[in-house]
Amino acid sequence: MKLAFFGAARQVTGSCYYVEANGLRILIDCGLYQERPYLERNWSPLPVPPADIDFILLTHAHLDHSGLIPTVVRDGFAGTILTTAATADLVAIALMDAAKIQEEDAAYKKKRHQKEGRSGLPTEVPLYTTEDVQMTMPLVEEAAYDEARELGRGVSVRFRDAGHILGSAMVELSVGVKEGVRTIVFSGDIGQWGSPFVRDPSLFERADYIVMESTYGDQDHEDPGRVDDLLGGFIRDTAGAGGNVVIPTFAIERAQDLMFHLSRLVRAKAIPPVPVYLDSPMAREVTQAFERHVEFLDEEARKLFASEEHPFRFPGLVIVRTPEESRAINTARGPAVIMAGSGMCTGGRIKHHLVHNITRPESTILFVGYQARETLGRQILEKAAQVRLFGKTFPVRARVAKINGFSAHADRKALGRWLDGFKTPPRRLFITHGDADVARNTAERVRQERGWTVEVPEYLEIWDLD
Repeated sequence: MKLAFFGAARQVTGSCYYVEANGLRILIDCGLYQERPYLERNWSPLPVPPADIDFILLTHAHLDHSGLIPTVVRDGFAGTILTTAATADLVAIALMDAAKIQEEDAAYKKKRHQKEGRSGLPTEVPLYTTEDVQMTMPLVEEAAYDEARELGRGVSVRFRDAGHILGSAMVELSVGVKEGVRTIVFSGDIGQWGSPFVRDPSLFERADYIVMESTYGDQDHEDPGRVDDLLGGFIRDTAGAGGNVVIPTFAIERAQDLMFHLSRLVRAKAIPPVPVYLDSPMAREVTQAFERHVEFLDEEARKLFASEEHPFRFPGLVIVRTPEESRAINTARGPAVIMAGSGMCTGGRIKHHLVHNITRPESTILFVGYQARETLGRQILEKAAQVRLFGKTFPVRARVAKINGFSAHADRKALGRWLDGFKTPPRRLFITHGDADVARNTAERVRQERGWTVEVPEYLEIWDLD
């Protein structure tokens, strides 16, 4: 049995693990790289021929876990993509949106390069197209939580609720060997306990091998109970100054979490009556998917959806539907809250709102999610004096702030709580999906506190598992 790390090794994006067991070849996730200097890996061929892969087991719909699947399909993969029903719905939305953005960005860059006397650059070709996504989706099959699914040759898989986003899962692979059964647990992205919509993360009692994420493995989030106070404070201060609160927003889960908290602030009259714009076509579609999959939500959320305090319907909320409506936001008078994608400011409508607000001292750029290294969002968060948007340089004069309590990732304490579920030590714990220093710190803490054998694998590292 072999385990290889094709992505998310000593960095956060590009999740992709490869398992070869009893002749089956399996990918767990196949994600997009969103961090420099790793972006060129998106264009590299998969280290194994896609046509030889039997299954892709998808933990959830975020692009850093799913965003390269269309390239693998285009290059020959014809097996089964197995995931939960909610993820199947969301990933169709996410991949089609990503393809459209890539096509638009490639066309824009080609036009700009021609004006600048340059042409034929790699960025003028989209990574994949909407047609590639259309070829991908018929390969997706749905799997229920907690039910063993036979993959063949003595290998089975069970999806467990990860508590990260709607439909997110941890993957438990069971492999029949001469000595009995070996189990490998892939954590995917572990959520927080007590999140607004999704259920709490699942716990396991045993595994021979564990692959665990470490995005926030060396820090603790703010008390989630303070989120309303912090968010309300930023909105009140910014509205009082006459500015806009611009929130780079991930379309899946973060936009919905924001609406949950904003709906409570509005109904409690804890913020001024300003318009709240959700300016993201993808977030609009994802919000509709939440209402199609209420069975994946926790009991409290299901009751809220059935009440008069539905979190996606509150006074002042404006769901932006057209590019014309989006442009009109920046000509409107008076303060506003503007939620737009992408969450790391790497593309989408948020860049247009930044152009109109980043030079305004009265406005606030408010981050509510992880900003990968060398992304535009990270540059702004780390207080860059100026940033480039659409080929032009803009000084950063707006207030820049962050609320960590929104994170859908487990922090240091929550990761420890998840590991506490295992009654016996695994043969090895592999720490992935974290910046190199964070992953190393997480690994060292586990070694010291638990005495486990812990590894921090490198990109393309291969392990023979006994």
